[in-house]
Formats: sequence, C-alpha cells, structure tokens
Amino acid sequence: MPTPPLAGGTAGPAALRPLIDTVLTALHDGAALRDGPLPAGGPDAVTPRTRTATHPLIPDHGTGAHHALRSLVTALTEGAADPAHPHCAAHLHTPPLALAAAADLAASALNPSMDSWDQAPAATALEADLTTALAAEIYPHTPSPDALITTGGTEANQLALLLARERHGPVQTVCATTTHHSVARAAWLLGLPEPVAVPAPDGTMDLTALDEALTTLHRPLLVVATAGTTDTGAIDPLDAIADLCTTHGAELHIDAAYGGPLLFSPTHRTLLHGLSRAHSVTLDLHKLGWQPASAGLFAVPERHHLSPLQHHAPYLNADDDTEAGLPDLLGRSLRTTRRPDALKIAVTLQALGRTGLADLIDRTLTAAHHLADLITKTPTLDLYDRPTISTVLFRPTGADDHTVATLRRTLLHRGHAVLGRAHAADRLWLKATLLNPHTTPQDLQALIDLVTATTADLARTTTPTTLHPHPTPRTEGDTPR
Repeated sequence: MPTPPLAGGTAGPAALRPLIDTVLTALHDGAALRDGPLPAGGPDAVTPRTRTATHPLIPDHGTGAHHALRSLVTALTEGAADPAHPHCAAHLHTPPLALAAAADLAASALNPSMDSWDQAPAATALEADLTTALAAEIYPHTPSPDALITTGGTEANQLALLLARERHGPVQTVCATTTHHSVARAAWLLGLPEPVAVPAPDGTMDLTALDEALTTLHRPLLVVATAGTTDTGAIDPLDAIADLCTTHGAELHIDAAYGGPLLFSPTHRTLLHGLSRAHSVTLDLHKLGWQPASAGLFAVPERHHLSPLQHHAPYLNADDDTEAGLPDLLGRSLRTTRRPDALKIAVTLQALGRTGLADLIDRTLTAAHHLADLITKTPTLDLYDRPTISTVLFRPTGADDHTVATLRRTLLHRGHAVLGRAHAADRLWLKATLLNPHTTPQDLQALIDLVTATTADLARTTTPTTLHPHPTPRTEGDTPR
C-alpha cells in the first residue's frame, strides 16, 4: 500500500477532494438508510448493526481509504441521532451550519495547535481578534474585555470557580437548584466547599432565599446565575442578582451557555439585561450558535482577570521568545494542544453578520412559541409554560411520570422522535429543545401527532388509571403550573 497522502500543503486539497466526495456520499446514504431522526430499535438493534458494519476495526491488511470512509461514515450516519431532523429535539445539541462544518474541515486539514505561536501563526491572530470582539459583545462598556475559547460550558464554569479561588482563596459558591451540574463538579474538582443551592420554585433563582444565604454565609462568596437552564431554558433575574451581589460583596458568574447568543438578536437581547455586570460569563456557540462542537467561550470584563492562568513551559513559551515578541498562548487555556475553534466561529459571524445570526435566533424562538401554541390547542396535552428561549416542556394530560418516561423511550425505540425529559413542578415532562431554524409549522404539528398517537398506542396496552389517573378539565391556554 502506498504511503497515504497528507491533508496539508499544496498537494493536500487534491488528495482531499475525492475523499470528501466519498464522505458526502456516505453521509447521504446513511441518512437515507436511517430515514428519521434516529435509528429504530434502540441499543439492542443499533449496537450489533454498527459493529457488523465496521468490523474489524483493526484488520491485518487495510481496506483502503475509500472503503473505510464509505463503510464507517455510512454506519455512523445510519446510526446517528441527527439534530438536523426537526424531530430530534431532546438536548442542546445543535444542527451545525454547513459553512461552519466546512470551516472545521479547513481547521482539521491545517491542524494548527493553539499552544504556541510557531504552530499557529495566523490562527493566533484570528483567535485573539475573535475573542476580543466576542468579549466586547458581552462587556461593551469596559476598556479591555477578553475571552478564552473553551470546550464548552463545563470548562468555562470550571475556569470561573478557579479564577475566583485564585483571587480570594476557598470561595463559597452559591447557586440555584436549577444550576448546571458542572458547577458542583468544578467545586469538587477544585477542592472548594460544596455549593449552597438556593430554591428556584418557578425555575429561576429565588431572590429572597439568595439574599438570606448571602447574609448568613461567610465570605468570600461567588454567586452563579444562569441565563438558560438546561431543563426549561429559564433565565435568572440577572440584574436583581447583581444588585444583591453588590450589596453583600459577592462576585457573580453567569452561565449563559444556552442563552448568551441572544445578545445578537435585537428582539430578544433584553432577556439578558444585567449580563455585563458579571465578573465572568460562560457562552456556548455550539448551542444557539449552530457551530460543530466544540465552540465555548469564557469571558471577563478586564484582560488582567485572566493573569492567574499564566503558565511556563520553556519549549513552548521561553522567556526570550516572549520578550522578542512571540505571543505566549499557554495562559489562554487549561489545555495544551487544542484546535483552532475560532475559525469556524469567525467564518460564521463574517458570513452571516449580525442580521443573519439574529434571523436564525428569531426563527428558532418563533418556532418554540408556535410549538407551545400547538400544545395548548391539543386537548390531550399539557404545556408547562411559555418558552423563555427555545425549550418547551409538555406532557399528556393526566399521565403519570412512568407513562411520560415510557412514552419518551417508545418514541426513541421506534425511531420516531428524540425528546428529552425534565422535572418541573414535581412532575416529569417531555422536553423539546428547538434549535433547528429550518423547522416548519408542519414539522411541529407532525411531532405533536406522533406524541398523541404514541400516547394512544400506550393507552391501549396500559390500564386506564395508569395513563389518566386524575383527568382534569382543561381549557385552551391553561397551564398546570
């Protein structure tokens, strides 16, 4: 077998072109074989089928590039949960834009490593400009805001707690019961006290309970607020929380991994009022920014807040190199080797502009409200609440939690729909997280029809008291909160 060609250099594109064609064909063929939002049959069907199609993974003699690409990409696509399908709406799992995926191909082919300038000369400049520009969107009134590219909200939230610890010592984190699990995990990882969780009875942080906690707890304190919870998409009262932090001398971190991109929408950015008052902010563009994962961001109002992350490794940032003007990149991440994720983000922002990105956001949120309208008009379904961003919770009227869970798994097993699950108001709900700006009203009606038809199927095989233990009269627009 000849030595395989490389992706880079002047010869790389010619080597890539036929391989990409094979990949694109395999993506098409796999999606056609799946013919839905995910493969039918559950793990018992998908796992053996995938293993059969991809075996052996390490043969004695290679099968060749085109055969390997065709077989593995087809198998992976056939067995994928495809976020581009309008009925794949369980998680904050976005369908990436084609232009962002194309940019990601270029990043993979060039393979800059963002831990030293001599591995990524142009990518270093691009990332610096992009992070400064995005930080200025979050902190428009500070002279030198900055941001770091992260793998997502988990890493960004960890950075927030780490930097608070470096400033103040063992900080006590205070958050709501709806705060992302990564905050408690970061506290554990960093050896900090377990976070104090205050109630969120309506899905957002209770201000009275927060005030009481900040009054009684010992300083230093770090409050973590959320702009877009994973369960309901709720946004904490950011301005009021910032006021309490100021009163009690606490710092504020806002996890806006989900809701942060609302900044680009003139229609919806008011939902984030108070965001710029945070000491740090998490934002994910692989959620409501339509980027391939990963595309996270950690922003601070002043560049010097990142100084504790400085790190020295002579083979990467020797003092004399830095003094001679080579940028020092090790303080730009907790990771060493990392991809140039700034490229796909920059391509997307430049291609779409503010108005294009705002249109995607507005279309997506409009679709969520349309779904909520359809649910309120369906007498056999209950809506939890109007969506704040693009998350819609609903459930069959009168169903118990076991039935809701069974309904979700049945839709998964049949390959009909990917819906999430969330607990709110002491009940289990189906969760539709809409992130596909191409979703139509017809797609949403079809989803409702699938849910109601599957509910009826389950009712035929379940005792009536299980599915409808306490039937409640309901009028259009009622919500059971």
